[in-house]
Amino acid sequence: MRKEAVDLYQKLTNEWNKKPQNFDKCLEYLTQLKIILSETGFIPTPGNPIDKRELHLARDVFEIGAQCSIAVGDIHGFERYISQLKSFYFDFQNEISESPFKYQLIGLNLLCLLARNRLSEFHTELELLSPHLIQTNIYIRHPVSLEQYLMEGSYNKVFLSKGNVPSPSYNYFMDILLKTIREEIASCMESGYKKIMFREAGHMLYFKKEEELIEFAKERKWVMASDNYFYFQQKQTDLENQNIPSNELVMQMIEYARELEIIV
Repeated sequence: MRKEAVDLYQKLTNEWNKKPQNFDKCLEYLTQLKIILSETGFIPTPGNPIDKRELHLARDVFEIGAQCSIAVGDIHGFERYISQLKSFYFDFQNEISESPFKYQLIGLNLLCLLARNRLSEFHTELELLSPHLIQTNIYIRHPVSLEQYLMEGSYNKVFLSKGNVPSPSYNYFMDILLKTIREEIASCMESGYKKIMFREAGHMLYFKKEEELIEFAKERKWVMASDNYFYFQQKQTDLENQNIPSNELVMQMIEYARELEIIV
């Protein structure tokens, strides 16, 4: 193992363990370490001896890289690190001791796939895990439960899950998932209503703070009138003239949109 790699690894871990971390420095050390690891061939090839110290170092570097990517909002960087970590978590799980961050990061990857509507990949990743682990591990059970709530259309349970994440790092993808759900509900509201009361809009979109609803409405270009109603800026369709209760229509459209999302 190259001394340069060990020294950089020590600097990286020292910086990462600080509160708060300097993410720019962490990213700088990660870039240098990735270059060294790629030059030395950190993943053993068949027929060559396994250096467990190198495996441990490389795995730790990629785990910090994955967590750092989430901290700075780099989804593609996170996915690259997870792709590299799979070799350590599954191919070499009998060669090195289990990482305390293994299931936290696997669960984060599941949540990432769910938040980005990549459901086929979500289920492919689940197949790598035992049924017992899926049911009992808090990091895995959380995204699995969310997927079940989405299948049921139980959006209220999804929003409640935001306050019960197994790790603060899960909040990043939870925010993406909740934003996607709100956008879907809002689109159905616009199709089913000419206008909606301020308070009712907040209830349907699961906003607890008025300021958040107002900001969301601005992004959707909703007009707030003096009668405390939001008016939607869109062309109304013939659905307005049909004798269908508004609440029923919105619920039907939400269910239809959700089923389309699952099929895609």
